[in-house]
Amino acid sequence: MSVKAFELVSAVEREQLMGEKVRITIECIECCGQHLYVGTNDCFIYHFLLEERTTTKGRLAYSSQKLVQKYLGLKKPVAELKAASALERLIVLCDATIALVDMVTLEPVPSGGAKLKGVTAFCINENPVTADPFCAEMAVVSARRRAVQICTVHEDRVQMLKEVATPEQPCALSVDGYFLCLALPTQYMILNYSTGASQDLFPYDSEERKPIVKRIGREEFLLAAPGGLGMFASAEGISQRAPVSWSESVIGAAVCFPYVVALDDGFVTVHSMLDQQLKQTLSFREGHILQDFEGKVVLASTKAVYVLVPLPLEQQIQDLLAGHRVEEALTLTEGAQRNIPKDKFQILHKRILQQAGFIQFGQLQFSEAKEHFRKGQLDVRELISLYPLLLPASSSFTRCHPPLHEFADLNHLAQGDQEKVQRCKRFLISYLREVRSSESANGFREDVDTALLKLYAEIGHESLLDLLASDNACLLADSAPWLEKHNRYFALGLLYHYNGQDSSALQMWVRVVNGDLQDSTRADLFEYVVDFLSFCSNLDLVWKYADWALQKDQKIGVQIFTKRPISKETTGQLNPDEVIKYLEKHHQALMLYLEHLVLERRLQKEKYHTHLAVLYADRVLGLLSRPSATEEQLSSAREKLQRLLRESSLYRVQLLLGKLQESEVLLTERATLHGKLEEHDKALHILVHQLKNSTAAEDYCTWASEDHDPAHRQKLFHQLLSVYLDPDVPGGAQTMEAVDLLNRHADVFDAVQVLELLPEAWSVTLLCPFLCGALRANIHARRTSQVALGLARAENLQLHHDRLKYRGGPVFVSEKRGCQLCHNTFREPDCVCLPGGTPIHTHCAAQRLQDSPTKRRLDHGHTSNHT
Repeated sequence: MSVKAFELVSAVEREQLMGEKVRITIECIECCGQHLYVGTNDCFIYHFLLEERTTTKGRLAYSSQKLVQKYLGLKKPVAELKAASALERLIVLCDATIALVDMVTLEPVPSGGAKLKGVTAFCINENPVTADPFCAEMAVVSARRRAVQICTVHEDRVQMLKEVATPEQPCALSVDGYFLCLALPTQYMILNYSTGASQDLFPYDSEERKPIVKRIGREEFLLAAPGGLGMFASAEGISQRAPVSWSESVIGAAVCFPYVVALDDGFVTVHSMLDQQLKQTLSFREGHILQDFEGKVVLASTKAVYVLVPLPLEQQIQDLLAGHRVEEALTLTEGAQRNIPKDKFQILHKRILQQAGFIQFGQLQFSEAKEHFRKGQLDVRELISLYPLLLPASSSFTRCHPPLHEFADLNHLAQGDQEKVQRCKRFLISYLREVRSSESANGFREDVDTALLKLYAEIGHESLLDLLASDNACLLADSAPWLEKHNRYFALGLLYHYNGQDSSALQMWVRVVNGDLQDSTRADLFEYVVDFLSFCSNLDLVWKYADWALQKDQKIGVQIFTKRPISKETTGQLNPDEVIKYLEKHHQALMLYLEHLVLERRLQKEKYHTHLAVLYADRVLGLLSRPSATEEQLSSAREKLQRLLRESSLYRVQLLLGKLQESEVLLTERATLHGKLEEHDKALHILVHQLKNSTAAEDYCTWASEDHDPAHRQKLFHQLLSVYLDPDVPGGAQTMEAVDLLNRHADVFDAVQVLELLPEAWSVTLLCPFLCGALRANIHARRTSQVALGLARAENLQLHHDRLKYRGGPVFVSEKRGCQLCHNTFREPDCVCLPGGTPIHTHCAAQRLQDSPTKRRLDHGHTSNHT
């Protein structure tokens, strides 16, 4: 695709060069700075001074002034001109002879050594290998033999240094350092004249068309290859760039990075070295010379000289961007990096990337746009500003100038297409989320977070709550009206809370729960408010909204107090006594709160336990007196009461016994209370004779003896057996219950006492299970004690063995021998032996035992047990 990279500007008009002479034609040109030299077919050299100027339209133009002209007197065309500016000499090839002339006056150098004859072509080494700054190096093709001569040019002479043989006589050549690139009649080759190493490149027929050999950089050459290709070749003989496809009739080529300029019969073509595409074509008739001089591309027809002026790189890039040719613009920018200072390039590159991102954004190519925005380090507010009202009113942002894009806003971009609008909004959401998680949002986090909140609220995005629940910089003044506009009242409450305005947050949520405002974000908003109050450190707010919550639902509302975290800090903590007093008008909530204190927090205070037990008892008594109460309700209430009576030991037993004494239904509860008073006979009498529940009686014995020794357990079961066998109660003795008790719990009873207690009329068969169980338990106990005794004896025997082993031989103690622990000598014969027979002082041994970890653990254990 085309781009305007160059303009053709006239440098020397025909009239300035030859006047009325029709047959004069230009044969060669050379340019050095502002100095232009032209060689003609009539053996003249013309010296012009080129001056650059800028037109009123901002374009570059040239004006030329003829300084001098010189006739060489050979009546042959001037074949080649090369300037050696350091020597102020112009090297001239005319009539197969190289001569030196003064660059200013064009006068020949008056010395016999300043000429070299028998030359068909030559070139200057722009990468010289000699260290002498006052000479120039050149390579010369000899007309008489197959060789290239390496010469140095001085102010007054040309000196040959070396002659290098070639397979064939070269048609054209170029040189860089030690490397010669030669166009032979049938092929191109690279020749190192220092080492003699050569590398054939590719075949070429010089009879069909003129070969081209151009040095374009350090150890790199441009060659005209068959098939209309411009090939790049390095000094190693390889190509590091893709070839460009130009005309098969190319007669000249030059490089003005990043472009390759080629001249054929009727056109000048410009190809990019970066993507090898044809970028520009200029019509140019009768052209036959194309040269580049220090970045300046000069073009000549047979009668006039022109300059190809490159347009500024930024203008070329902007032209490409204007045509939405993003990839070409980026390729050109990155390829031109070596020609631009680093700081300037970084600024230019970032801006081009940003512009490219907006172009692709406008084409809805969001992934490519995001990548360019990221690489170009785009100020994200440039993108946010496209979306109306997303930037906060307090933002100081102004768009970049000149602008990075052509859009007024998102509506201008979408042209009324709502699907495009929504896609753009979804893209901005994803991009802002990436930006805020990186450091690129530093400095304008408020703008980013506020814009993200507005987008979330507008489209109902699920991440709105996550944003507000996390660390954010959303501006309250801008965000609150936006959330209200879109009925995001729960989110607005979160925003108030994040900004420390819990009162406003609760007020908003309460209005939603009461139905004054409509927001379906959370169906469990009431539960959320209760949970929020349970963690709220502002006790005034807690007391303010607690009554509202309890009136809504006591079971949920009481969680304000029951879910409140326990902390050692007094700030934000509630006094349980105050809460209990406050909950007196809410009976269900009070019971739940006391359950929390007693059953969950395990507070060991008599008043809490008694209060809860009384509430349980009142609940049960109330259900008993209410005809409409269901069996399930009564069973659940009694189960709670019974569990508390059994598990707690802190309530006032007499008080509760007084409340339940008259009830003929709550016999189990009364029995439990008698058990708490150690009145086991009364408890068992109630369970056996009034409740008539032998299972409950046995369970009572088990429960009442849980924290006592086996003797107490045995005593309780003997009492229960006595109750069963009592003949003085109505109905007489309960023989079957007694037999079942003995058979089920044979291991608990003392068999001897039982046999003394049982009536003589009972048969052995009836008591067989009991007797077998008692005998088995007795035998098991005896054998267990025998095993324990045997283990103790074995342990004692082992200890005796160890003692004898350590006492095995004599222990030698003398005044010259020292204690291994304190290193002091022995003054008395008393000592203690370590394992191995090493003697130590008795006081050292005592100290070692006291400091040992085992001793400290034992001491700690004794202290704890004592406490």
